[in-house]
Amino acid sequence: MKVTEIVGFKRANLGRQSAQELRAEGYVPGILYGGEEQISFYAPAYLFRPVVYSIDAYEIKLTIDGKEYRAILQDKQFHPVNDSLIHVDLLEINPDKVITTTIPVRLTGTAKGAKQGGKLVQTLRKVRVKGPAKLIPEFVNLDVTELGLGKSIRVKSIELPELTIIDPAANPVATVTIPRALRGQLNAEK
Repeated sequence: MKVTEIVGFKRANLGRQSAQELRAEGYVPGILYGGEEQISFYAPAYLFRPVVYSIDAYEIKLTIDGKEYRAILQDKQFHPVNDSLIHVDLLEINPDKVITTTIPVRLTGTAKGAKQGGKLVQTLRKVRVKGPAKLIPEFVNLDVTELGLGKSIRVKSIELPELTIIDPAANPVATVTIPRALRGQLNAEK
């Protein structure tokens, strides 16, 4: 996993009014749980951009009042009108702790079906996995070179031997669709 550093501060005042004041000053209130204690904190909103607006999996080195924590983003909430980040939930981790998270799937190679006129469509961009935090990769590569026209590659094709994939094995990750013009041509050849 990629690592990003965020410096935050413990929240003295909890509640809606305090949270709104923090947001007005450019901070995001959040909560860190999963460790010895649950910690309410706030941090500058711009520090969360790489974590929130990226497909990549990130580990967060969170420093709150001089104490360092390792965490992953568990949940995020956005304002319904202006789409700004308004709250984050972070899960504290240690290298051996079993966690559930999502990691991005990257397609490699050029599908045979795409060379024949089809269109490669990635239907699943992230896969949910469970396992020790130290074994979670930054991303998963999936080779689509042998994928023909009208064929799909499924979650069961992803190989992560030390992790458990939570998504259903039959879910398609990528499919080579057949355009309408090519479909008519293929039917005429039959």
